[in-house]
Amino acid sequence: MGGNSPITIQSMTNTQTADVAATVTQIKALEAEGCEIIRVAVNNKEAAASFAEIKKQITNIPLVADIHFDHNLAMAAINAGADKIRINPGNIGDEWKIEEVAKAAKNRKIPIRVGVNSGSLDTDLIDKYGGVTAQGLADAALRNIAALNKYDFDDIVISIKASNIPMTLAAHEILAPQTNYPLHLGITEAGTLFSGTIKSTAGLAAMLTRGIGDTIRVSLTSDPIEEVRVAKELLKSLGLRQFGPEIISCPTCGRTQIDLISIANEIEYKIKHIKSPIKIAIMGCIVNGPGEAKDCDIGIAGGKGEGILFKKGEIIRKISENKMAAELLAEIEMLERNFNG
Repeated sequence: MGGNSPITIQSMTNTQTADVAATVTQIKALEAEGCEIIRVAVNNKEAAASFAEIKKQITNIPLVADIHFDHNLAMAAINAGADKIRINPGNIGDEWKIEEVAKAAKNRKIPIRVGVNSGSLDTDLIDKYGGVTAQGLADAALRNIAALNKYDFDDIVISIKASNIPMTLAAHEILAPQTNYPLHLGITEAGTLFSGTIKSTAGLAAMLTRGIGDTIRVSLTSDPIEEVRVAKELLKSLGLRQFGPEIISCPTCGRTQIDLISIANEIEYKIKHIKSPIKIAIMGCIVNGPGEAKDCDIGIAGGKGEGILFKKGEIIRKISENKMAAELLAEIEMLERNFNG
């Protein structure tokens, strides 16, 4: 993570960690969807005990133990084989507890993600700046880094999160020039699938396009699978990662004389298994057809009850409307085979 490494996608389980079977099932589903780092709540002794069993069953994806307040849970997670722990050094108590966690993590050669959240900012920083501010968030992150550096611990990931996009962006712009540690990005408590997707995308894109960020989580009040899907599409849209095909489709208008929405949805659903970076156009009419989508590998454009199939802007043949989806899918499958030799 960090440097020239790809920006990784994270999510967090929403099962009760003590329910090993349910948690393992969700982790495997998230992994299959493309999640690359998964965080698990370790909020009590039962969760800590279960984390060890979960780790035994999950071998291909890093598991992060999410700890608050209790340094004993952090120690238990480290001993259980956590690949990383998430703590806020400021809320786990006495100095000796911070030292014990830092030394244990260093001995196991695992990183610590230090978290700063607008909802739990240190009161002295709130008083200093007259409320929760971007500067206060950045100062809190630097304070947490110093708390671990004091004990010769340097394998750190930084997370600053707020639900306010301008504040989150400003905090990262203050912090980024002051540290070389990897930055975990997220807009916390972003909302439901619809509103949270928009809010997360707006905030994350603002930071990522400025070259800020090394790993992301899209926080949604929804199935964690949706977090991964949104994150993949975001990174793909920004040209930062490649996750299978890209669909270019136009908005419907009065020129559209085919059921473009149904065709586009069908294609999107049926190409989920495709891994190659095929660029696909699904256009409503000839006006927005081969010309505007000439850089696409394959595409269709509608007419009245029929349409055309084109490749790289060149018209190949006409297709009746009821065969457009099937013939486009057949062409996509052929391109996939060619990509894979």
